[in-house]
Amino acid sequence: MVFSLSCLITLLLIPRTWLPNSWQPPLYNLFGPPSPFQISYSETDIINFDIDIACPEDLTNFNHATIIEDVEIERSQTCISDNPYSIAAFVKGTNNVSMETLRLSGLTSDAVTKENDIDGDGDPDVIHIKLEVVELNGYSTVDREPSLEYEIAPGIHPGFWVFAPKMVGHPSENFESNIARQGLRLPSPPIRIEQGDKVYLTLENGHSMPHTIHLHGIDHAYINSEGEGNDGVPTISEMPVMPGESKTYEINSRISGFGLYHCHVQPQAHIMMGLQGLFIVEENRPNNWLQTLNIGAGQVRARSAESIEKYDQEIDLHYLDLDSNLNNIIQAYNDPRLIAESMNREFNMTQVMPNFFTLNGLSFPYTFRDSLINVHEGELIKLRVANGGVNPVAFHIHGHRPKVTHLDGIPLTNDQQIMRDVFSIDTAQRVELDLSTQNDGLNSSGPGVWLYHDHKNQGVTNDGIGPGGHISAITYDTFSSERGWPQLNGMDWGKFFTEEYYSKDMPSWAEYAPALASVPNTNFNLIFRLLLLGFFSILSFYQLILIFKPKDE
Repeated sequence: MVFSLSCLITLLLIPRTWLPNSWQPPLYNLFGPPSPFQISYSETDIINFDIDIACPEDLTNFNHATIIEDVEIERSQTCISDNPYSIAAFVKGTNNVSMETLRLSGLTSDAVTKENDIDGDGDPDVIHIKLEVVELNGYSTVDREPSLEYEIAPGIHPGFWVFAPKMVGHPSENFESNIARQGLRLPSPPIRIEQGDKVYLTLENGHSMPHTIHLHGIDHAYINSEGEGNDGVPTISEMPVMPGESKTYEINSRISGFGLYHCHVQPQAHIMMGLQGLFIVEENRPNNWLQTLNIGAGQVRARSAESIEKYDQEIDLHYLDLDSNLNNIIQAYNDPRLIAESMNREFNMTQVMPNFFTLNGLSFPYTFRDSLINVHEGELIKLRVANGGVNPVAFHIHGHRPKVTHLDGIPLTNDQQIMRDVFSIDTAQRVELDLSTQNDGLNSSGPGVWLYHDHKNQGVTNDGIGPGGHISAITYDTFSSERGWPQLNGMDWGKFFTEEYYSKDMPSWAEYAPALASVPNTNFNLIFRLLLLGFFSILSFYQLILIFKPKDE
């Protein structure tokens, strides 16, 4: 009796999916289909996490179109806007603006000076630019957070060195804040000069390491007017600029073009640390007052005469990848000797593995605050795209086919200009593109919110978590708010603006597919059933032994 009962219970406890296929039809006829197996999971409520504001309120009104010091400044197309007083000072020269404009710009009076209209065409031709080296997210002796904090995405702040214009005051937002002030950020600012200008570019090195400035792809003499090296390459042309010293490089570019400037001291490390920027030489035009520096790259709000004549907008796009094993060395030490040893001798550049990818100094989702391209139908936009990373960028725009007009600053003939939807841009290469929003099926597929990004898989992640990296978008006016934020009809973006998502503490699809994406829970019902199955299986086997065991005489 006990054996029969234990065998029956054992059979009932066996999951039907474990039984042979030949048994399934009769069982189906007798009992119907089995109950669906419900996945046990733990729901993730993103409301419990600290969600950053996607498009912060503009309390400064910096995004408005305005005129300052007779400089016409275009409306900003993005949530975070450059200081228009800085833009005016970069156009007129910090030596030519009022004290009030200079004060509001935060710049020193010698940051960008302009004088002498040598060719008599209505704009200054002698330009003097002074840059410093600033450390972001470095070692802090007083706080657990890095010093002069600069986030590229929620909770992500690798260490950087950047070139920056000379500024007055404290480098943080205020004396109680550890966050870098506006203007101190990645990337190093694009520089614009005019063809034929006499430009003096001074590096005032207040940093703890030696540095130089090398002009990549820009016409400049190897020896300056003082008979000293002018190429910024310490292995052959001159000694580096040591801490506390300064050096002035001379530029008198005879041709227009699009190049780079970067440090050439231990370049395998210093360039990747952020000491690189775009360098544009504009065509010589009358009354061509240029925005000499474009903080953070992106939209050029005070454009050149040529740009105004040919285009509706001009956008600088600077791509960079980084390996946190290199960049975070400056967060481990406060001693420059230890930093130099670790960076120059212990870190092996041949084994570099980039794990963060920035567009204009930020990674998704913060790229949507800073690098959106807001357009109307029928516009023509100039894109200047440069790759400062160690890996090629497969630059792709959804719904559009831009036309390449220049490669590495050299204009292409009409026969050489091609339209594509993916452009491969190698390390240090520059590409100039004409982006048309003419809704004709060839140039543009029409209004919408169209992503543009690196089409290599790793380039759209933050340390392997997607979406991240280089992702941004072209947003048409009919699909965006007044401040440019796009109308989003897909998934909820709240989780993307949390530290937990990129620290891998939150499932990817938690809000709309919790059973599929969330963390599985322990199924205690199944565990109990299997324990009972084991118990009655053993009991049945034991009863079977007792049945066949010979009785003692």
